[in-house]
Amino acid sequence: MRILHTNDDGIFAPGLAAMHEATQSLGERVVVAPAGSQSAESHGITFSRPLMTKLAPLDFGGEGISVDGTPADCVKLSLRALWLERFGANSRPDLVISGMNHGANVGINVIYSGTVAAAVEAAFLGVPAIAVSLHIGDRTRTHMRRAAAIARVAIDRVIAAGVLDAHRVININVPRTESADAPMPPIRVVAMNTAAGVDGYERRTAPDGRTYYWPAGNGMEFAHTAEGSDVEQLYVGAVTITPLFYDLLDRPLLERLRKVFA
Repeated sequence: MRILHTNDDGIFAPGLAAMHEATQSLGERVVVAPAGSQSAESHGITFSRPLMTKLAPLDFGGEGISVDGTPADCVKLSLRALWLERFGANSRPDLVISGMNHGANVGINVIYSGTVAAAVEAAFLGVPAIAVSLHIGDRTRTHMRRAAAIARVAIDRVIAAGVLDAHRVININVPRTESADAPMPPIRVVAMNTAAGVDGYERRTAPDGRTYYWPAGNGMEFAHTAEGSDVEQLYVGAVTITPLFYDLLDRPLLERLRKVFA
């Protein structure tokens, strides 16, 4: 199996290193990731400037390609150019893994997430993808390698289930993991919580008198949490698996509007 590995925290992020180590036995991994942090960049694509690339020696061995762009840029550039240059015309990865992200991507946060956007871009272009994120919360201790090992168990079960067809995305979130001997949590297949976040903005005054606003909140507070959703299950300590799809069409409304405009 050949795997394209990316993230949104940057090519030197600890989460990418931990996930790369945990997936070693899956096959050949090619790292193409942003040069720096691109958290919450969502599905942004660069059109107004060139995407500068360079080989980057990785702390965990070998080299990756850093891209001066977004996570979606990394995947799009890889599938349209970099992968073909390396493996030949008409070649493509068997799987894209995005992460492990430093922070959960559950609920409506998947809309803002660069980690999820990279996976969605892969699926849009016809390569199955898995996004992996770790819930940090307010804890000061995080054991990335153990969290990545937990994620690997979930990845193996997803692969074994045979559900990774060309256009599918699986979003995996690992609960807070504080030690090397943290037990394997239960794995739950759950729906995405769709309530809006409740974080807001603090009004402040700059030294020159201008007003500005500082984002407030932790990104994990929502107007409500549906029973059995990804948010609820992550908070009770389960690994969450949520299938996602890039088709945003509201089909019931489509049919209503067709009748109105007929």
